[in-house]
Amino acid sequence: MKHPVAALLPLVATLLLSACGGQEKPLATVDKVDLQRYAGTWYEIARLPQWFQRGCYDSTATYSLNDDGTVKVINRCQREGEQTSEAEGTARLVPGSDNAKLKVRFDNWVSRLIPTITEGNYWIIALDKDYQTVVIGEPSREYLWILARQSELPEDQYQALVQVAQEKGFPVEELQRNRQLRPETAAPDGSE
Repeated sequence: MKHPVAALLPLVATLLLSACGGQEKPLATVDKVDLQRYAGTWYEIARLPQWFQRGCYDSTATYSLNDDGTVKVINRCQREGEQTSEAEGTARLVPGSDNAKLKVRFDNWVSRLIPTITEGNYWIIALDKDYQTVVIGEPSREYLWILARQSELPEDQYQALVQVAQEKGFPVEELQRNRQLRPETAAPDGSE
């Protein structure tokens, strides 16, 4: 069941992503992504805090290929005391990026009215050779997600991904780990 506020979160996220502009430092992506191997469900391990994800834990992103060459995106988020919220979107490939850069738009009335203004950057900046871990970011470095095929990562793997993000200029000291966001493990005052 979709929560009314949760349905607006992807729109706001993409508007914020598209509004991020200015003089960003170049952000290198991986050389190439095999979308067949990339498809499937990814678990959020950590993220930079975003108001539209406040209270979310056990988040997942599921990708599947559409016949028209785009990618279907289904994001799920659990919040304490609520049913899982779901947002569906479409990612289109950025030409010349070998599938490492995508533009994501979530399905809502504003995105149908003015589709390109509601697109957010989705850049794959690290991806292991077995397609088990990935780091997603964008040029302003305000958005960052560490995802994996499993809901937990060994600490050494996690730290290696954090190091990659730090080397690319992301504020990794602000990362929120999914396991710390779950209500049963979060600190009473909301701090980690």
